[in-house]
Amino acid sequence: MEEEEFEFEFSEDPKHSVERYEEMVRNDDHYFFDSHVFDNIIDYYIEKNEPAKALQVTEYAVSQHPFVVTFLTKQAQLYLILNNLPKAFESLDKAELLEPSDPDIFLLRGNIYENLGRYDEALEHLFKALEHAEHEEDILMQISYVYQNLGDYEQAIVYLKRCLQNNMENQDALYELAFCYDVLDKQDESIQFYKQYIDNEPYSYAAWYNLGNAYHKYEMYEKAIDAYDYALLIKEDFSSAYFNKGNTLIQLNRFEEAIEVFKQTFDYEAPDAHTYCAIGECYEKLEKMEEARNYYKKAVKISSTLADAWYGIGVTLDFEQRFFESLHYYKKALKIDEGNPDYWFAIADAYYKLKNLEESEKAYEKVVELNPLDVDAWLDYSSVSFEQNDIKKCIEIIAEGIKNNPEAAELHYRLVAYLFADGQTKEALAQLHKALSADPEKHYLLFEYLPVLQNNKIIIDIINSFRR
Repeated sequence: MEEEEFEFEFSEDPKHSVERYEEMVRNDDHYFFDSHVFDNIIDYYIEKNEPAKALQVTEYAVSQHPFVVTFLTKQAQLYLILNNLPKAFESLDKAELLEPSDPDIFLLRGNIYENLGRYDEALEHLFKALEHAEHEEDILMQISYVYQNLGDYEQAIVYLKRCLQNNMENQDALYELAFCYDVLDKQDESIQFYKQYIDNEPYSYAAWYNLGNAYHKYEMYEKAIDAYDYALLIKEDFSSAYFNKGNTLIQLNRFEEAIEVFKQTFDYEAPDAHTYCAIGECYEKLEKMEEARNYYKKAVKISSTLADAWYGIGVTLDFEQRFFESLHYYKKALKIDEGNPDYWFAIADAYYKLKNLEESEKAYEKVVELNPLDVDAWLDYSSVSFEQNDIKKCIEIIAEGIKNNPEAAELHYRLVAYLFADGQTKEALAQLHKALSADPEKHYLLFEYLPVLQNNKIIIDIINSFRR
């Protein structure tokens, strides 16, 4: 078939250009397209999420405009999307021969090396891109991402700040900076930075929001609420600020206010499972269990994998002494998050209330395995063994608890009680000295667990000697 050659100049309507291009392919013809038209066609397919078709267009574009570097860099981007890295590198090598100082070539190489986990090579090319770039912002962001992947958050912060010097309104840089400060646990530096930033950019809702988050992590809750309020004055539909403000109000036990704030998010976006769950928690804290359960159920209706909502339903039923039902929902939560010690604790407690001491003991064993710093779990775990008259095991459990929590006076006093109950008087009195050394004011715990010891003169005398 003989080739016909038609020329199509720049068209204001990209769709018309696409139609003409597809006609050419369909008819196996050869039309000439202006480079701007090819750009439009490539972008059209990229926006339609059809990278293979976009790549085919770049091949036509390169054949007709072999000296236009942007077609080769776009080709490399598309090969990267399609995970054909050798071809991506090949296109970039061709581009570099035509334009050795094009920063996009080095930026793309840097991106590919980053995706391969070859971070040193990624930085090498990104710094080359920086040398040649007129606009540094995107490259600086990319460098900060590489440093984050390397675990060097200090250097990431350096480049994020440089990015903000280029563009004070770069929202991504502001959020990434907050993340880096958080990872480094440098909330004080984060607060200082955002306060200085706001002095220059007082209408940056993202800066006020990140300042609020930093205050929250520093447990400066009133200041956090003020910062969120400023963010919401600037951007009324900022749902994340409402949500975080609600969480801060929870920390202050202002649950009714928190509910209203959480509900305000629904004015600006569709109800979210996490928001419903947060409202449920507020009602639970207010001991309005039916309302709490309704919101937890709304949460799981949207997201059946939200373990905290299933757990919340269990808590409301437990409060109403519906222990068998609560156990069912705790298990649903546990199925989603098997390593959550809070769920195991709730299951252990429910089994205990249902008088299934054997299953309760197994669950408590899991709690202390997952969270050996949970003092209450060690106490409850040992109590279940005590009720089964296994005093030796009680002593072993508490001794193990003390190894993990040597400063916990509660565990020391409980061990004193168990040693007395086992007839080990000498060991009990020695342990009493350790308990009193840890915290003499908590000696009442001993009598709470074994009231009979209140009549023991030796014990009373030892306690009084520590309290003088």
